[in-house]
Amino acid sequence: MVGLGSWCFHMTLKYEMQLLDELPMIYSCCIFVYCMFECFKVKNSVNYHLLFTLVLFSLIVTTVYLKVKEPVFHQVMYGMLVFTLVLRSIYIVTWVYPWLRGLGYTSLGIFLLGFLLWNIDNIFCVSLRNFRKKAPPIIGVTTQFHAWWHILTGLGSYLHILFSVYTRTLYLRWRPKVKFLFGIWPVILFEPLRKQ
Repeated sequence: MVGLGSWCFHMTLKYEMQLLDELPMIYSCCIFVYCMFECFKVKNSVNYHLLFTLVLFSLIVTTVYLKVKEPVFHQVMYGMLVFTLVLRSIYIVTWVYPWLRGLGYTSLGIFLLGFLLWNIDNIFCVSLRNFRKKAPPIIGVTTQFHAWWHILTGLGSYLHILFSVYTRTLYLRWRPKVKFLFGIWPVILFEPLRKQ
């Protein structure tokens, strides 16, 4: 949904399409938060308090954002969710599964690099645009930091999903393994332990 909404927004630059881009970012991040906090439960149950809190958060953000129409509000709310994910991930790789530091910190690092480039693009937009007019096309393309934001946050989010799945399957004692398709694209393969 985020990718489709972003595509629509960048093609049209209309406010309605911006909502299709930015509100799904909030909703999907709420799903990530739920999964990261629920990865250590034993039985098949629902944490209604957490679920209610995240649904209420999403509704409040949606309502306020529709009234205020201020992108900074969205950025702050999204930042709060990402900060929650960062803290939970650091907890997991520090005290629960320290051998997952590589995957956890790689996903966070790639995501934060995208966030940094996006902010550089926002702050220095006019200067970067002027630089691109003078620079060779290949250099101009590589300085499209907003595009890098999409690429890096997409990759960082994918790696974070792998981290979440790995954490959950480890807890369930399913022996997860990271494999690389074509030597470059990480996926998780696992098999449940056989009952004896």
